[in-house]
Amino acid sequence: MAKDIPHRNDAPSWRSRETRVALVFLAPALLGFLTFFAWPTLRGLYLSLTDYDLLSAPEFSGLDNYRRLLEDDVFWNSLWVTLEYVVINIGVQTVVALGIAVLLHRLTRSTLIRGVVLLPYLISNVVVALVWYWMSDYSLGVINQMLGWAGVDAIGFFGDPDWAIPTIAGINVWRHMGYTALLIFAGLQTINRDVYEAAAVDGAGELRVFFRITLPLLRPVLALVLVLTVIGSWQVFDTVAVTTQGGPVDSTRVIQYYIFDQAFTRFDFGYASAISVVLFLILAGVAFAQLKLLRAGESDQS
Repeated sequence: MAKDIPHRNDAPSWRSRETRVALVFLAPALLGFLTFFAWPTLRGLYLSLTDYDLLSAPEFSGLDNYRRLLEDDVFWNSLWVTLEYVVINIGVQTVVALGIAVLLHRLTRSTLIRGVVLLPYLISNVVVALVWYWMSDYSLGVINQMLGWAGVDAIGFFGDPDWAIPTIAGINVWRHMGYTALLIFAGLQTINRDVYEAAAVDGAGELRVFFRITLPLLRPVLALVLVLTVIGSWQVFDTVAVTTQGGPVDSTRVIQYYIFDQAFTRFDFGYASAISVVLFLILAGVAFAQLKLLRAGESDQS
């Protein structure tokens, strides 16, 4: 006897059940997104249109906060300082991380070495900032003592406006380069080794292989890494908060610290929200431009 064949009308019920199961698994993540991202974003957008000091009800003020922002020299300075930090941090971090990743890929696959490379990233950023702050002290820091042994005058790494941002960028490069290197290393492992073997047979040198094969095939991964690191760099806060607090003379007052200062020191939550909205738009535009310019959705691997 032929077996009964399920009727086509039974299919929707199966799809419906699978959908319900999927929603159950998605519910915690969706709840977290709505609670910690979507609602605060909408709330911040609303507060940016109000005069709000936390102690009284928000008063609608329209675009006053945005007009004030356009005339705020401190805001434009914080934007410039943040951009300077991003350029230094991303430029140095990407080059160093790419070099480490290539060395890991070509010379060793040791899990122990990968763990050592990642170790700085596992340390709290506040702890890292404080340790480097003490090491860089003008009078007692070990770094300036070693410079003295070499005959170099002491440097006010955090006290000199010309050195403060590069120093903070250097600290965060040291902490994040291992994590960035492992992301790039994972991308390198997706490249077919036959390509390198063919290049070796053709007599291609290391530099030619790197620029003609490795970088083009690594482009989608590099695009993702750059989006993540650039967005993270624009949000630098804790290193500044525990070392310079925006000084000296606003030379390290990055935009995130300026938002914090307006909200929790001056209790001007409406204006702080307006700056946050502008920062959100900047990050969205930067991420979109990066993905388009780097052609993140395309791959040269066939």
